[in-house]
Amino acid sequence: MDIGILGCGTLGRTLAKGLAAHPRVSRIVASTKSKRTRFEGLPDVIALEENRELASVSDVIVLCVKPAQLEAVVREIAGELRPETLLISAAASVETARIAQWTASATPIVRAMPNTPCRIGAGMTAIAAGPHALPAHLELAAELFAMLGRVCTVEERLMDAVTAMSGCGPAYGYLIVEALADAGVMLGLPRAIAVELAAQTLYGAGAMILASDAHPAALKDEVTTPAGCTIAALLAFEAGGLRSTLARGVAAAAHAARTPSYS
Repeated sequence: MDIGILGCGTLGRTLAKGLAAHPRVSRIVASTKSKRTRFEGLPDVIALEENRELASVSDVIVLCVKPAQLEAVVREIAGELRPETLLISAAASVETARIAQWTASATPIVRAMPNTPCRIGAGMTAIAAGPHALPAHLELAAELFAMLGRVCTVEERLMDAVTAMSGCGPAYGYLIVEALADAGVMLGLPRAIAVELAAQTLYGAGAMILASDAHPAALKDEVTTPAGCTIAALLAFEAGGLRSTLARGVAAAAHAARTPSYS
């Protein structure tokens, strides 16, 4: 199976690196305007000069371009798409129905929203079926993105929420780690140790949730002893509106995803 990565920025490079180890992938081709610098350290990727050439030789094409560039790119390659080619769009905000209009064909389309931890195999990707996509196409997309972390399937109407939750989510985590590390420094910890303590603690908490059938609140209660220091911190967080602030931030991100600036 030949995989085409159209656009080799951070996401494209991440996908190319992860998919290179997939046993069903025989070749990875990519096209990008700045390929000479983008392909450094990726010897398994074959650089092509033209997007149309990539489309003509790929069994699966992953669109890793910015939303504002997507229409022009899809229209450019539309004439080269084979009936059996699977088109996967990793662009935020753009509905697959619009992509199908741009292809003017029965090309199966799957929408995907990966996040940056895919770079280290700890990513989260949600996929949704678009026009002409059969269960087999979803299964193939899930198989490919599983090389980069966890995968879930949702209805496309929920993809803006996915973008706000997990697509943008690493930034929220970085902010929380930074804030916790600042607290550690304030209490006398060296910066590097404070960052390590905060990052590994959040990493471990997330792993505990994924490894357990318990509700996050139940796991929280395991740490919260009567009259202890944890409940003191939790009540301070509640007084500061941390829970509602996080929820409002995710809602703001979802609104931005529904109203992209390029349209």
